[in-house]
This record gives sequence, structure tokens and C-alpha cells, in this order.
Amino acid sequence: MLVTDLTDGQSLDQSFRLADKQIRVNRQGGKYLLLKLADRSGTIVAMMWNADDSDYEKIRRGGYVHCIGRTQVHQGALQVILTAIDDLAETEVDPSDFDQFDAAAADQAMTTLRDMLENLHNVYLRGLGNAFLSDESFVAKLRLATAAVSNHHAYPGGLLRHTVDLMEVCQFLGPRYPGVDSELLMFGAFLHDLGKIEEISASGELSYTDRGQLVGHIVIGVQMLGDAIVAFEEDADEDFPNDLRLQLEHLIVSHHGQLEFGSPRLPATLEAIALHHIDNLDAKITSFTSLIESDLTNNENWTNYHPSIGRKLWKKQ
Repeated sequence: MLVTDLTDGQSLDQSFRLADKQIRVNRQGGKYLLLKLADRSGTIVAMMWNADDSDYEKIRRGGYVHCIGRTQVHQGALQVILTAIDDLAETEVDPSDFDQFDAAAADQAMTTLRDMLENLHNVYLRGLGNAFLSDESFVAKLRLATAAVSNHHAYPGGLLRHTVDLMEVCQFLGPRYPGVDSELLMFGAFLHDLGKIEEISASGELSYTDRGQLVGHIVIGVQMLGDAIVAFEEDADEDFPNDLRLQLEHLIVSHHGQLEFGSPRLPATLEAIALHHIDNLDAKITSFTSLIESDLTNNENWTNYHPSIGRKLWKKQ
């Protein structure tokens, strides 16, 4: 049974991919396992009480496990209480049962992305877009990349979905404000999170790479932009405008909106201000929707209280 089909009080005797594992100590000094189990439909938290180090060591993060236990609702969220867990070899499972990547959706999103970049009127932005999309290695990574380890668009292909959605909003919203360069705004949406291709590993367990931990996606994104500009200049045999480059770099480094949220610079152009708020809107709506959809509280109108956002959410009927 898929994770998304599980309900309260079900007995469980099946296989999952082990997305994460931790061993913790309770108030009485006893150890327990805190796990994240996954299949192609999503993930679910699982716990195994009275565990020991051997239980932790015999299972592989990113590998496959066979679980026996029962589901229960705790504080509005479904979880699994395990009584047994065993490691499985890849030959014992069908990997497609656990693959969250939707190839058809990625193909459709990539087609939309290509259409938007190829139809830009600004010859430099159009050429720069071609420099990115003519790089087969880049395209392959973008199709699979995740936008986050948790929260919004945290699945293989999530970054591409987030990017295309933002660009479409920019395409609609930009012309409503005469002072905003709509094509520059759209290209900023394309660039803003590209560094996450190298920051987060989307294969197996979603986790930060060494480069991601040490450098971060904003700096990586500026470096990727620089590489693409070099490719553009070699192909076009002309210099890329420095003023346009500076504006694109600013869109990347300011898109988090505030210094305390990781932006090296505050948004200082109309396009940068717009991009920050559009990016934040998409992330918030997507993550809040996920909280609503995953809530299993008995209250028909409201979710459980979520400390991370400081509120309950109304469940639209």
C-alpha cells in the first residue's frame, strides 16, 4: 500500500525506502529509532521503541527496508510505530515502486521552460538561455533536481516545477507594472535557485552535498551564471553586457529578501523586489498546501497547530 493511502490503525507489513534514520534517547534513557520511510507517493515518519545500536546499524540510509508495525495519528499527523525492521538488498525490491521522479511531468515542464526562454525578445537573455539549455549535463541535472530537502517542492523534479511556476507568474505579473522589465524578471526566476542543482543531492536520500554545505546555492548560482556567460560569449563572439550581468547577479543574491534569511544583499531593483515576493508566495502556498493535505486531525475545519508557522490552517471543504 502506498504511503498516501495509509490510514489510522492499519497493520503494516511491507517494504519502503529508508529516506532518513536517527537513533535518539528518551527521558528514561532508553533508545529509539526515528525514521523517514518513503515510496513513490511520499514519505511518512516511523518510530521503533526500545531499539539499540545494532537496530540502527543494520539499516542503510537511502537503502530499502522491510517494516512490520501499525499506523497511528499523533498530533494530527499519521505515523508508524514499528515492531520490527530489516535491511533489504536492491535485488529484493522493484526500484520503480520507490521512485518519486515523474518523467512525464518533467518533460512537460522542460518543454514549457524551453518555449519561454526561446521566445524572449531580449537577444542577450535569449542567447544566455540557449547557453544553459544546450548543455545536456545541465538539463539532465535540472530535470531531476529538488528545490529543498524538506518544506516546498522537496522531491526529484521539484526545482524544475518551482522554476517554471515562478516564470509563468512573472510572465503574467510583470506587465502589470510598467517599471518592471518582465523578461529580466522571468530570467531571474529561471536563475534564482539553479545552484540547488549542486547544493542538494536528489538521488536516494535528499541531502545537502559537501559543496552545498560549504558554499550554498546562491554563490553556486552566481558561478553557474558566469560559466553560462562565458559559453554565450564564445558562441556569439561578442561580450555579454556588463550592466545586464550585474542585474542578473543581483536577482540571484537578493532573492531571499532579507540578510537574516541568507541574502548577501537586500533587493534593490524593482525586478529583485518582485522576484523575492513571488518566490516567497510560491514556496509558502506550496508548503501550506502540503500541511493541509497531510493533516489527519479529527477536526473537519482546522488542521493541528503547527509550531513552525505559529498557527492552525483552515481546511477548505
